[in-house]
Amino acid sequence: MIKYTEDHEWLSLDGDIVTVGITDHAQEQLGDIVFVELPEVGTQISKDDEIVVIESVKAASDIVAPVDGEIVEINEAIIDTPSKVNEDAEGEAWFFKVKIDDASQLDAYMDETAYKELTA
Repeated sequence: MIKYTEDHEWLSLDGDIVTVGITDHAQEQLGDIVFVELPEVGTQISKDDEIVVIESVKAASDIVAPVDGEIVEINEAIIDTPSKVNEDAEGEAWFFKVKIDDASQLDAYMDETAYKELTA
């Protein structure tokens, strides 16, 4: 199941693990991404905490936590090569994985159809 936030993040649920990244639309708006700062594994996050910093040639942006939980994995590859986000934002360039405390939090987010309407 994939959900989308109004902040242009995608969330993919697999069991109780949610993989989080930004959408192609978001990376297009940001332009060339030059820096990504991710949270540490083991960090407890709460919905709406600012947890990721992204810098592009155009702007700096934060990603807020879409759910409550614990960071269980981060994508080291995008720290070393931030441009990967521009190349494959909705695939290999995910940001982090979180063990979700309450999967019903995902109910508040959009499906792909609603997200495409938002960005049309």
